[in-house]
Amino acid sequence: MGEDVEQTTFGREDRQRYREKLRTCLDVFARMLGESKFDFERPLTGLEIEFNLVDEHQDPAMRNADVLEAIANDDFQTELGQFNIEINVKPRGLAGDATDQLEKELRASLNDAEARARTTGSHIVMIGMLPTLTPDHLTSASFSGNPRYALLNEQIFAARGEDLYITIDGPERLATYADTIAPEAACTSVQFHLQVSPQDYAGTWNAAQSIAGVQLALGANSPFLFGKELWRETRVALFEQATDTRPLELKEQGVRPRVWFGERWITSVFDQFEENVRYFPALLPLCDPEDPVAVHDRGDTPKLAELRMHNGTIYRWNRPVYDVYRGKPHLRVENRVLPAGPTVVDVLANGAFYYGLLRALVEMDRPLWSQMSFSAAFDNFEAGARRGIDAHLYWPGLGEVPATELVLRRLLPLAHQGLAAWGVTTSVADRLLGIVERRCTTHQNGAEWQAKTFHRIDEQRQPLDRRDSLREMLRRYVEYMHSNEPVHTWPVD
Repeated sequence: MGEDVEQTTFGREDRQRYREKLRTCLDVFARMLGESKFDFERPLTGLEIEFNLVDEHQDPAMRNADVLEAIANDDFQTELGQFNIEINVKPRGLAGDATDQLEKELRASLNDAEARARTTGSHIVMIGMLPTLTPDHLTSASFSGNPRYALLNEQIFAARGEDLYITIDGPERLATYADTIAPEAACTSVQFHLQVSPQDYAGTWNAAQSIAGVQLALGANSPFLFGKELWRETRVALFEQATDTRPLELKEQGVRPRVWFGERWITSVFDQFEENVRYFPALLPLCDPEDPVAVHDRGDTPKLAELRMHNGTIYRWNRPVYDVYRGKPHLRVENRVLPAGPTVVDVLANGAFYYGLLRALVEMDRPLWSQMSFSAAFDNFEAGARRGIDAHLYWPGLGEVPATELVLRRLLPLAHQGLAAWGVTTSVADRLLGIVERRCTTHQNGAEWQAKTFHRIDEQRQPLDRRDSLREMLRRYVEYMHSNEPVHTWPVD
């Protein structure tokens, strides 16, 4: 979905041609899987982080075009909202002290980007959702300049035929309507990528699904939307509703949503691309001139552009990725579960926990997903999003236990084991997983710090306006974020 689009209107013939081309791509993809033509000898990881921009008052700054021009670095790109930007980190291995090197590079890039952003009157914030957002910040006028965003908005609402109804219940309740997909821009995420072989894809995806609830419990960082305290990871609920193409009647019929946890464990990556084609109509029926059959038959690697474009409009929390690099195809699992922030080192600690635990689970003699139902994994996902670090999660052999207890007793040792298998230096693993451990023992992640700090400010500074309390909380958040001290050490004062 990061690619530019030129065509902005679609007729019936466009959709029919696209459907036929999509099925052709799927057939060629199946042939490629059977021939084992994929690059997987040197597994690489990748990272994307989305950011918000704020002004001197901690309100959203609609200046991403100016900020990107000032940054002048191709690693930074636009996102949906004018108050969003994104950094794409070049793929690399995990072994040795690669994560330490990545931390240094990321901090240097962000420090430079922040200094340049200040020349536009903006500041970069790494947070799941800006607590100072209001509905007035999320309208069609807030879309970034690239026409693909307006086009996607138009196609989603053409499919729905009515406004979005967004309702989220937490400590407080939000119920509102939206006439664009702009609320999606409130959701800023971290995406972890892992290159895998076709044979290992299903086990890796199943393992990622089984720990998604744990990831959310540990990493929740989005407790506020429109001034209301909602889920600890409100981003999950909002994203699911802000891109929903289904009117109420189709929901009642059980039509699948485009933001999707899934409904079953899988046995092949083909399962997911086939589900995409079978269940989801095209949002952007753009046809590429490539003939994938001819390209494949002459021994070259097809782009499968339609298959990739279609996959980019279906937002699985763990998503398959087909890509081509230097003429060779590869597959990745894209983990989209976590919010951005609070700090670079917190993001990398979350990544170390994810990659280590994933490796250990994939290599278990008896797969975890053979011991728990898929519905239990989904219930964990929702519990982690709603309750954050206070969540109780199900785990085979333990039953339902506090998330922190599960991590400390069972999962951290597995994550250490997995990082050792990746060849990560022991001192690096100990430092990053130690941050996860102390987050559990202090019971403080980003969402908890935000909520506690807001309430402390609100109580101490009455009759301060709630919005001003949120601004003050965010001001402190930004200060601590730039210190790169992990969030479990942040004071609540």
